[in-house]
Amino acid sequence: MTDRSSSRIPGRGGRREAPGRRRRAMTVAAWSTAALILVGGSGIGYVYTKLNGNIMGIDINGRLGGDRPADVDNGSEDILILGSDSRAGANREYGRASGARSDTAMIVHVYKGHRKASVVSIPRDTLIDRPACTDRKGRPVPAERFAMFNSAYEVGGPACAVKTVEKMSGVRMDHYLEVDFTGFKKLIDELGGVRITTTRPIDDSKSHLRLPAGTHTLDGEQALGLVRTRKSIGDGSDLGRIELQQAFVKALITQVRSVDLYTSPKKLYDLADTATRAITTDSELDSVNELIGFADGLRHLSGGDVKMITLPVRYDPADPNRVLPIPDGTRQVWTALRQDRPIPASATKDSAAGKDGTHIVKGG
Repeated sequence: MTDRSSSRIPGRGGRREAPGRRRRAMTVAAWSTAALILVGGSGIGYVYTKLNGNIMGIDINGRLGGDRPADVDNGSEDILILGSDSRAGANREYGRASGARSDTAMIVHVYKGHRKASVVSIPRDTLIDRPACTDRKGRPVPAERFAMFNSAYEVGGPACAVKTVEKMSGVRMDHYLEVDFTGFKKLIDELGGVRITTTRPIDDSKSHLRLPAGTHTLDGEQALGLVRTRKSIGDGSDLGRIELQQAFVKALITQVRSVDLYTSPKKLYDLADTATRAITTDSELDSVNELIGFADGLRHLSGGDVKMITLPVRYDPADPNRVLPIPDGTRQVWTALRQDRPIPASATKDSAAGKDGTHIVKGG
C-alpha cells in the first residue's frame, strides 16, 4: 500500500486452496447456475451448451505469469469482485465516462472449512502504487505512484486490477468475477427484488434514488441506485457509498438463500441465463461445471457468516477527494488474510471509513 508520509508496505505472500471453488456476495450467478444443473432434466445438454456460451472468461493466470504471490494450498480462497461502470451500450444512461472503471471492488476471503468469510472493500479513490501492466491490446502501461485504485482497471482491464490488488496485499487471487450495471439490474429483477430497510429517507439526485424511511423491496433500477448513492449520505464521499454497498450485499445473500429455484423450471432457467450473461470471470470459472463446483463451496455461507470491512484509510491532506491507506491497519488486514485468520478490530480503529454515521440500510 502507499502512504504519502511513509514507504510502501511490503507484500509478501500467501495463497489459498488450489482449485477450490467458492465466493459470495454477487454469486447469484454461481448459485443459480448450480441449482439449474443439479435439477436438470432431459434438455440439460442444450441448456449446458447455451449457458456455457453465455460466460465470458479471461485468462488472468496467463496474462500475469509467475510474478505473483505464492499459491499456497491452505484450504482458504480469495476472490476479487469488481462492479464495472462502463458507460458503453446499455449503460450509457448512467452518464458519460471515458472507458470503463471499477466502481466497486471487494476482496472476498473464504476461510478454511468454507463456513466463514471476510470481505474487504477498497475505495475506488484510494491512492496506491499501481504496478506496470499491459492494456487490453497487450501494450505496456507504465507503473504509477499515487494512482487512484480504480485506474488499474481503466488502463489495463481485469488482469491489471488483479495484479494491483496482489501487489498491494501480498494475497494471491484465486478467482476474478465482474458484474456490470446492466447485468446487475437484470439479476435483481430476475430474483424478484431485494428486501431492505432504510432508517431514514434517501434522496439522491445523482443516483436518482428516492426512498422514504421504512422497508422496501428494491427492483433492479432501485438497487443499482442504492449502490451508486453517495452525495446525499454522510460527507458525500465514496466511504459512505461503500457502507450502502456492504449492507445491500448482505441483504442480497439473504435473498438468494430464500428463493426456491426448484419449484419453477422457467424461473430457474431465466435466472441462470441472466446470471451467466451478466458476469465476466477468470478462465477457471468460465464454464457451467466450474461454476457448479464454485457454488457448492458457497452453500453454507449466510449473511451472518460474512464480516465486511472497508480498507483502513484516511483522507489525503492534499486532496479531500482522495484517501490514503493507513499503513499499520492495512498491514493487519493483509496479514490476517494471508494467514487465514479473522481481521482484528484494531485494524480499522483509526480508519475514516465507517465513522460518518451512514448506517441507514439493513436487510429487510
